[in-house]
Amino acid sequence: MPLPTETLTDGTDMSEIESAENPLLIQTGLPRYDLMRPEHVVPAVREMLADLERRFAAIEASVEPTWLGLMSPLEAMSHPYERTWQPVGHLMGVKNSPELRKAHEEVLPEVVSFGLKVSQSKPIYQGLKALREGADWESLPVAKKRAVRWRLLAAEQAGVGLPDAERARFNEISQELSKLSSDFSNHVLDATKAYELIVTDPAKTEGWPASFKALAAQSYQQAKKEDATPEAGPWRVTLDGPSFTPFMQHHRDRSDREDVYRAFMTRASSGELDNTPLIDRILSLRKEQAALLGYDSYAEYSLSSKMAKSPETVHKMFDELSQAAKPAAAKDLAELNELAAKQNSPTPLAAWDVGFWSERLRESRFEFTDEQLRPYFPLPRVLEGLFTLSERLFGIAIERDDAAAPRWHDDVQYFRVRNESGEEIAGFYLDPYSRPADKRGGAWMNECVNRRILEGKPTLPVVHLVCNGTPPVGSTPSLMSFGEVETLFHEFGHGLQGMLTVVDEADVSGLSGIEWDAVEIASQFMENWCLHEPTLRGMTKHVETGEPLPHELFAKLKAAKTFRAGSMFARQLIFGQTDMKLHGDYDPKTDGTPFEVFRRINDSLSPLPALPDDRFLCSFSHIFAGGYSAGYYSYKWSEVLSADAFSAFEEAGLEDEAAVQTWGRKIRDTLFALGGSEDPQVVYRAFRGRDPSTEALLRHNGLLKA
Repeated sequence: MPLPTETLTDGTDMSEIESAENPLLIQTGLPRYDLMRPEHVVPAVREMLADLERRFAAIEASVEPTWLGLMSPLEAMSHPYERTWQPVGHLMGVKNSPELRKAHEEVLPEVVSFGLKVSQSKPIYQGLKALREGADWESLPVAKKRAVRWRLLAAEQAGVGLPDAERARFNEISQELSKLSSDFSNHVLDATKAYELIVTDPAKTEGWPASFKALAAQSYQQAKKEDATPEAGPWRVTLDGPSFTPFMQHHRDRSDREDVYRAFMTRASSGELDNTPLIDRILSLRKEQAALLGYDSYAEYSLSSKMAKSPETVHKMFDELSQAAKPAAAKDLAELNELAAKQNSPTPLAAWDVGFWSERLRESRFEFTDEQLRPYFPLPRVLEGLFTLSERLFGIAIERDDAAAPRWHDDVQYFRVRNESGEEIAGFYLDPYSRPADKRGGAWMNECVNRRILEGKPTLPVVHLVCNGTPPVGSTPSLMSFGEVETLFHEFGHGLQGMLTVVDEADVSGLSGIEWDAVEIASQFMENWCLHEPTLRGMTKHVETGEPLPHELFAKLKAAKTFRAGSMFARQLIFGQTDMKLHGDYDPKTDGTPFEVFRRINDSLSPLPALPDDRFLCSFSHIFAGGYSAGYYSYKWSEVLSADAFSAFEEAGLEDEAAVQTWGRKIRDTLFALGGSEDPQVVYRAFRGRDPSTEALLRHNGLLKA
């Protein structure tokens, strides 16, 4: 997928840089992930920064307050960044190593420093203000106006207006926060992969699903370089999702479950990997930085650039959802205790019992197990179903073409995306499986190539979709849990928003420029299709018999959708409220430690008290090493909108193909295509015809009051 070359502002042709041997300096085509090595990082990044310094000096020296004179060259500066620094960050997540970390840490301060220099440029800021106040402003398209406004807000939130001494302190904080974030993430990765439980007694695996036995035996074989079989072991249990979750659901030895649970909840909370002092320092620095900018709290600072706008609006949503979630969560736990007592198990249940007894209750109530579902969800078939749905809704065709893209691992797949006319419009990588040794946990989407104008035409957007699903075992393909299917749909929704964009301004194309609390709408909208029977059954194919998921099993799966919904709601609200408190009016002198804050909030919503030694916050990367600080509420905020969006299809009739396609094209042309080019409230109204309501979300989860 070639991209046109360009000429630097100093007259240097990019082909001169491309002739270098460093793959991180290649400016055309897809990134050469197959050639990138840690030793390439430092020289490439420093060459990139030298180039950007020259470009920036030229722009600053002759600020012209017009779109073409100022915004175009500023946006063009992000292209080398995208080609050189962005792949380094991507590899930190999917191919982490001590050598890569060292290189990343060496140049990170230089990258942060240059970013601050651009954001804090007073000539650029004054030029942007002149552009906004100039005679040509009203004639600019909405997308260009949004891009200018975001640049101005970014400058203001980067301290462009601060006196010299305060700006210097602001920059010191930014540098330190950047390093703390990287350290926090690395500690979680290292702590996760440092733990293992080796099971050698076959009697202890009684009740384990066959797929989990196979995975645990394969994990032992790979880690120890010794033979292991699913039937005879040994078996290796880790804190990685595909191992931890089924262990907690199916392992019968309560003391073992306690050990593994405590290890999971205390990750990165001791020794050299202890994130406790990092949490304290991050919170303190964020509070100081917000105060420098005139905000009462970091939460207020964060929300100034989000849909919610204020902490009060977020707390109003929390209150509304908590009223439904709290009593439902208490009822959920009472049912588990009742079941455990009937089977002569110790009660009241502890935290490490909940997963196990939840699974027993689900099996008895809905008469199916996750193990029954997995054979129906081989990854290739799920992808086929996902792509068929996307063709129906959005009029796109997706084809795999691994040969078209250099990859960072043999597991990685590459796909081309075409529109109804057969024209190639985008591409995406899929990295589907867990690799605990060098890949961080969770699932995410990030952009590889943004849509922008180069050499007079738009580039084709390309995204990375990264999951940590169950890997293949031997010759058996990846057999996905239903939760992994939902995760794939979720990340694909993010990817679609990056790929279906029609916006040419790089600052607001794809997911760029979307308010953070609106960025989950597209992803969560796609999840809703996982419980639409024709869609779900159409993408199932039993790995041995080839049969689709039986209607009876689908009916049980759908009935289980609202199972423990109150508990799941409460859990997300606890995380969101903890985040808002720590970044809001939190005061260590009166509130105690962050862990004490978490326990109080947990105990106000959850019927199960948090453990005194719970250190979950030490692995809460979303708010301490990701983009969700004072923003974790975004999941629930976006979920309200995504459920309301799906209800448009429900109201039109999910079995009415013409109506589904009509609404599919409508959501494609609004929420998916317009990205950050317009206010998300305006975009949502353009799709739905009204403001969103919480009714659909509560109804979908069985929490709507009669």
